[in-house]
Amino acid sequence: MAKTALIVRHVPYEGVAAYREPIEAAGYQVDRIDVADPAFPDLDLCRYDLLIMMGGPMGVYEQDSYPWITIQLQKLAQRLEAGRPTLGVCFGAQMIAAALGAQVYAGPAKEVGFHPVTIRASAQDGPLRHLIDVPVLHWHGDTFTLPADVKLLASSHVYDHQAFRRGRNILALQFHAEMGLDPRFDDWLAQWPGAVVEAGGDEASLRADHDRLGPGAVAAGQAMIAQWLRELD
Repeated sequence: MAKTALIVRHVPYEGVAAYREPIEAAGYQVDRIDVADPAFPDLDLCRYDLLIMMGGPMGVYEQDSYPWITIQLQKLAQRLEAGRPTLGVCFGAQMIAAALGAQVYAGPAKEVGFHPVTIRASAQDGPLRHLIDVPVLHWHGDTFTLPADVKLLASSHVYDHQAFRRGRNILALQFHAEMGLDPRFDDWLAQWPGAVVEAGGDEASLRADHDRLGPGAVAAGQAMIAQWLRELD
């Protein structure tokens, strides 16, 4: 019987991108649901062998504007309590943090562009070792306190909390090592042009970095996810 994976997509232009390849290569039958789908509130997130939650422009604290956040957090907390394999990317990572009791809040700066994360010494033999000295895409302004009983894996020069793990099965990544070859990058630029400027960059330079650094970021990101999946409990 095939293992099942569910991608939760919060906006259409933030999909699983390059992470799909290692997930499928690991033998998962991949399904996807958008939070706007009428079926989402009744979906059992615990039933899937693997859950992947992607990014989005909303904040975890905007539950009045996005009522599905409350529903998703409740379902996610049950899954995390059971230790079921779960990956969160950017907003998805912030959702994991919140479901584990951490505070998610708007940070003092936008972090947008390609630069490496610093992998903690204790994590350099784990999945994130593939990212050492590899520039990856960042695109966020929110951050979070570190939940209890997790291992901090990576930091950047802008935000300390870039990746954490609880056990082998729960992985939260603030950055976007899945992006670098996906045409939806154009949608990101169209949706949030102001974020690039706020972070001190410009669109032309970011596009040039994407073309130059994107393939290497994707290769490293895929290797990271492949190792993580191999090492699941």
